[in-house]
Amino acid sequence: MTIFSDIGRYLLMIKGMFSKPENGKMYWKEFIHQCTDIGIGSLGIVAIISIFIGAVSTIQTAYQLVTPLIPLSTIAQIVRDTVILEFAPTLVCIVLAGVAGSKIASELGNMRISEQIDALEIMGINTKAYLIMPKILAALLMIPLLVVIAMILGIWGGRLAGTTANIISASTFDKGLLEYFLPYNVIFALIKSYVFAFIISSVPAFYGYYVQGGALEIGRASTKAVVVSCILILFADYVLSALLL
Repeated sequence: MTIFSDIGRYLLMIKGMFSKPENGKMYWKEFIHQCTDIGIGSLGIVAIISIFIGAVSTIQTAYQLVTPLIPLSTIAQIVRDTVILEFAPTLVCIVLAGVAGSKIASELGNMRISEQIDALEIMGINTKAYLIMPKILAALLMIPLLVVIAMILGIWGGRLAGTTANIISASTFDKGLLEYFLPYNVIFALIKSYVFAFIISSVPAFYGYYVQGGALEIGRASTKAVVVSCILILFADYVLSALLL
């Protein structure tokens, strides 16, 4: 029953966000602040992960392609498709669930415990719209951009590793990148990134907003938010792949 109760409260929270802003300038300021937090704050870890994922993909693909019957340009094709379809959207968003998701949950949890949310509600402010909506909108804007950056850096990391280790020449890798390329793969990856962005922002916001207790409960809520977000991301990944590919 607890699961159904949580789902009901989650849906009511989402419904409660849609109201006319009391002060548009205040909402805009909070939105920009969240864009900076989620986008710029996560850029470093996303860049590092993407480059090394691409590099490892190239080395492992080359290790498995031992037959001379398969052209070396196939390495670039495999790296390109795995980075675009799976590594960039899914793995990066799982990392962001830990980085951005835990921050959202702990921030809202701290505001709930310190009664800041209650104070805002007494002032007549819709706290769901003011505190949660900008986070979700910022995630929907910034996380797909981070995924696109992850795609580019992942492929570049694979190219760099391949040329540095003398596995494949730069011209052969570039040739492989263009062979049998399907633009739909990028669209599919962006669809996944939007779904994952909504999960990463709304689920931790739910756990943080409704936290009860003290500092210990904030930590538990943050941990639970990250775990549930990761599970939902993997489940959504499977469903979207089954429906759209």
